[in-house]
Amino acid sequence: MAHMYILRCGDGSFYVGSTVDLERRLCQHNEGEGAAYTRRRRPVELVHSEEFSRIDDAYAREKQVQGWSRAKRLALIEDRLEALPELARSRTGVRTR
Repeated sequence: MAHMYILRCGDGSFYVGSTVDLERRLCQHNEGEGAAYTRRRRPVELVHSEEFSRIDDAYAREKQVQGWSRAKRLALIEDRLEALPELARSRTGVRTR
């Protein structure tokens, strides 16, 4: 099973990734063997994950969520899915993603 995941880093920022082995990948991030971004911001905590049958689908979702604002990522993490459409609008009222 593949996963798209969101980590909360030690500095409060978020990291979005995808993997076929979530437990192993989380350990790698916390041991400093993951991405350079998380290596400098340990410890990390898993705050959200989604399962996919294919890694390319998990990767596509990763890229989608990476393009989101912090507010929209927080709504996803907090399971406030009803807030996502409004958060997808820019300040000018035009839908962005």
